[in-house]
Amino acid sequence: VQLQASGGGQVQAGSSLSLTCSASRRSGGIGPVAWFRRAPGKEREFVALVTFSGLTRYYGDSVKGRFTIDRDSAQNTVYLQMNSLKSEDTGVYYCAAREGGLSSTYYNPDVYDFWGQGTQVTVSS
Repeated sequence: VQLQASGGGQVQAGSSLSLTCSASRRSGGIGPVAWFRRAPGKEREFVALVTFSGLTRYYGDSVKGRFTIDRDSAQNTVYLQMNSLKSEDTGVYYCAAREGGLSSTYYNPDVYDFWGQGTQVTVSS
């Protein structure tokens, strides 16, 4: 499985961006897909997750109510809609996929099997 993240850019605080994670395999054949981000000088941070069925979603505390994750299995794609962006949302955003089922530690990057190359999001205040 190869993942490719896209859609990053530079925006003003309060703006919106939509990120896309495209999978080389039909995303219906992949388990949970998550977004993580890494800010300069910080560890990777869990952002959001959507399960295989698309029925379950989890969000990191810092993005709840502002970000929405969704998947389109027919299009091999997972989306991350980011609204009301803040300067602290700045970082490189990575999508990750897991072949197995949902892990109880879904927020841990170590439980994911495949990673995209990352896309830069810069929010200026």
